[in-house]
Amino acid sequence: MLSAAMMISAAFAGYLGTSVSDINTYAAYESKYTLSNSDANEITSKVYDYLCDSFGNTILAGQQESTWMGSVDYEMNYIENNTGKLPAIRGLDFMGGDFDGVVKRSKDWWEKGGIVTICWHTGVNGGSYNDSLNDSPNFSKLLTKGTSEYNAMIANWDKAAEALKELRDAGVPVLWRPFHEFDGQWFWWGKGGSSNFVKLWQMMYDYFTDVHGLDNLIWVLGYADSVTNGWYPGDEYCDIIGSDTYNNSNLTHKNAWTKLNNMNTDMPIAFHECGNLPTVEALKSDGCMWSWFMVWHTSHITNNNKTNLNNLYNSELITTLDELPDFATYNDKEDENSSSENSIDNDSSSMSESNSDIESSSEIDSINDSNEDSSSKIDNINTSSQAATTSSSLASTNPNKTNSDRSPNTGIAFSLSTLAITASALVVIKKKNDK
Repeated sequence: MLSAAMMISAAFAGYLGTSVSDINTYAAYESKYTLSNSDANEITSKVYDYLCDSFGNTILAGQQESTWMGSVDYEMNYIENNTGKLPAIRGLDFMGGDFDGVVKRSKDWWEKGGIVTICWHTGVNGGSYNDSLNDSPNFSKLLTKGTSEYNAMIANWDKAAEALKELRDAGVPVLWRPFHEFDGQWFWWGKGGSSNFVKLWQMMYDYFTDVHGLDNLIWVLGYADSVTNGWYPGDEYCDIIGSDTYNNSNLTHKNAWTKLNNMNTDMPIAFHECGNLPTVEALKSDGCMWSWFMVWHTSHITNNNKTNLNNLYNSELITTLDELPDFATYNDKEDENSSSENSIDNDSSSMSESNSDIESSSEIDSINDSNEDSSSKIDNINTSSQAATTSSSLASTNPNKTNSDRSPNTGIAFSLSTLAITASALVVIKKKNDK
C-alpha cells in the first residue's frame, strides 16, 4: 500500500514542483544480516553487511599501528611505499589509556574510507601491556557486583566506553575486540578458566550495550592459536570469530581456520593477528578465505618479504582501502527512485487519458465557466489537503502509534491517499485552464 501511495504522491509532488526524493525519505535501511545487538545503528549494520557479503569472496587487508616509531603512520607509510596501497582495516589499541589518541586516529581513518578495529591491552584496573600479563585477579570477587574489585574494574571499563561513545557520536563503527587470545590464558582475563571468561565477556557485552548504549560495536571474539573448546560465549554475544598465530610454519593458519569453520556459527571468520604473510597461492590452495588478516606492528610487518607483500596487496583476492565501498550508501536501493519515476510516468499518462475521457463525455462545464468552477474545486482541494495534514500530524504525535521501518504510518498512508485524489482533480483543472 505504501509503495503505491508513494508513487501517486510523487506524481502529485512533481505537479507542485516538490522533489521526489523528499517523499522517499520514509524508506529506511534494512539489514541483510543480524548483529548480536538488535539496536545496532544503521552505519554499523552496513559495515557488518559488507563484511558478511564479502566473506568467502575477498580478504580485507589489515594492519596494526604503533605510536612510538616517530610517526603514528609508521606501518601505513611502509606499506604504501612498498605496495602503492593502504590496508582496508586499521588496528588500534587503548593500551596505556591512549583513549584520546585512538579516538582521533579512528576518526581520521574512517574519514579516509577505512574500517577501524580496536583491542585493549589493560590490567584489571587499567595500566598497560605488562599489567594485562601480570594481573591475576580473584574472579569470584571480580565478577560479583558491589565488591571493590568489581567496582574498580567497571571504573576502568567506563573509560573505554566513553571513548567508544565519542566514536559512536561521530558515526564511526568499531570492530571491537576485547579480551583477545583468552584461551591462551597468558592474559589475566583468561587465567580464571573458560567459565569465568564467558561470564566476563557477557558482563562487558551487557554493560557496554545496555548501560552505555554503544550501538556502534561489532563484537569480535578472538581466540589464540589453538582455538580451544569451551570458551564460546554464545551467538547472541558476538558477531565475528577469529584467531591469530605467529607460527611461520603455517602461514595460512589453516588449523585454526578449520576449527573455527567447524563451529558453524555462520559468522565471518577473521585472522585477527599474524606476523609473516602467506602467499595468495597458499591462501587459495588451503581454502582459507579469511574475512581479513591483520599484521601486527613494527618488525612484524617490516620483516615480511617485500615482493610477497606487494603481490598480496595488489592481488584481486585482497581488498585494500581504495577498494572499499561508500558505506553511507552501501546496499541502498539505488533503482528505487528510477523505478518509481517510471511507474509515475505510466500512471500519470493513464490518469490523463482517463480524465480526458471524463471531460469529453460528460461536458461538465462550458469553457467560459471553467475558471469559476476551477476556483471552487481548488477551495475543496485546499480543505482536503489541510484535513490530510492534520490527520498525519495527529498520527505522528499519538504515543500509541509507532513508526516501524517495515510498517507505514497510518497518518502518512491516509495523507498520501488524499493527495492521490487531489492530483487527479488538479489534472482536470489544469486541462480546463489550458483550454
